Amino acid sequence: MPVQLTTIARNTFIEAIRQPIFFVIVGICGLLQLFNTFNTGFQMGYSDSAEVSGDNKFLFDMGLATVFICGVILAAFIATAVISREIENKTVLTVVSKPVSRLTVIIGKYLGVAGAMLLAVVPMLIFMLLSIRHGVLSNAADTLDGPVWIFTAATLAIVLGIALWCNFFYGWYFTQTAMVLLAPGMVLAYILVLLVSKKWHFQPVITDLKPQIIFACIALTQALLVLTAVATAVSTRLGQVMTIVVCAGVFLFGLLNNYLIGRHVFSNTRAGIIREIQPEHFTHERWTEPGHTYSITLQNTPSVPLKPGDNFYWSNNPSGFPLTPASSTRFAGTFDAISSAPGGGLVVSDIDGMKLTVRRFGRAHLKIPNEPLPGDFVFTSPTQIRPVALVLWSIVPNMHYFWLVDAISQNQLIPYRHMALVSGYAASQIIVFLALGVILFQKRDVG
Repeated sequence: MPVQLTTIARNTFIEAIRQPIFFVIVGICGLLQLFNTFNTGFQMGYSDSAEVSGDNKFLFDMGLATVFICGVILAAFIATAVISREIENKTVLTVVSKPVSRLTVIIGKYLGVAGAMLLAVVPMLIFMLLSIRHGVLSNAADTLDGPVWIFTAATLAIVLGIALWCNFFYGWYFTQTAMVLLAPGMVLAYILVLLVSKKWHFQPVITDLKPQIIFACIALTQALLVLTAVATAVSTRLGQVMTIVVCAGVFLFGLLNNYLIGRHVFSNTRAGIIREIQPEHFTHERWTEPGHTYSITLQNTPSVPLKPGDNFYWSNNPSGFPLTPASSTRFAGTFDAISSAPGGGLVVSDIDGMKLTVRRFGRAHLKIPNEPLPGDFVFTSPTQIRPVALVLWSIVPNMHYFWLVDAISQNQLIPYRHMALVSGYAASQIIVFLALGVILFQKRDVG
């Protein structure tokens, strides 16, 4: 099976990158990134705290969206070209008629298409990174970034020159040669740009390297690999046009997933947002013992009526999930009546306008994993979860998980843990859609 799998993947990869549409879409993406530097100005941005600031925030947003859309179109085209077309032309019969399982065919086809997608996404993302280094040209007085233009133009000229030479003298496929050279060539060009400042002075690579933007690029690449799995599964039953329609539908529905389904999964009503927190005594931090007290000030008057004895929960998510403390028990009555309860929890013991006094009660041990922070949302009841909505929300690929533009624009650090969770989510989605592809292809008549 490993030999069969690698053979199918290799042949699929070569067939994919030989298609003219492959080179055309990458070229269009590069041209659009060039135009973005001219047409994303005048956004009146003023923040200089994030990796992208001012007008470059919109440049980054437009650049990443350009790669996303071009990647979706490319995934649909090449997946149908190497799967659906082979089924229609009966050429896949020569493979499945041999002792090769259909599972191997689907996985091999996906690996080949995914490899081709990575070969295309790398230069597309490098084009975007180069445009961000260059910056927006808002007016005629703005100067061009010499290293970006020189190194990019030189790389493209060398790649296209070699591809034309090999095509004319050796009969090599132009698109295949150009794409195999373009990806490493653009990576080298970007490294050279990082080593040279706009004024042609040598500098450390880290000077213009933007790690958070690199994280956003990695997350976007994973989203495209998920959509490639969708295209692979759908192309086992549908033709090219319908596969493109389905991929576009999954893409758009994934962008609207949170609004259409996600907002119905968790049900809770927040009482307010924390502005300031202060323990009554430094030994009371994290409510480790019954009786420990915090003074909490909200940003506004509580949006729901609060009274002494109400439970106190908080979350960094306005939906109320995850909720801290993770308790499903709701207590009622005055604080004095429940302070000696055998369970453990946090309750509001006093209210003065926007100021709350929150106290730990109960005799049992209550582990609180994290303390409330300014900006966290306050709740008085456990969050209810709707199972049907949760299942639907989980099945449809949620593109918001892979879209990290807002975090970067707002100067929010993207932790490694989040990237690991996004990678796990992408892997699970890929497995699910490839399993669906195997099911659809298992009974497909290819004879």
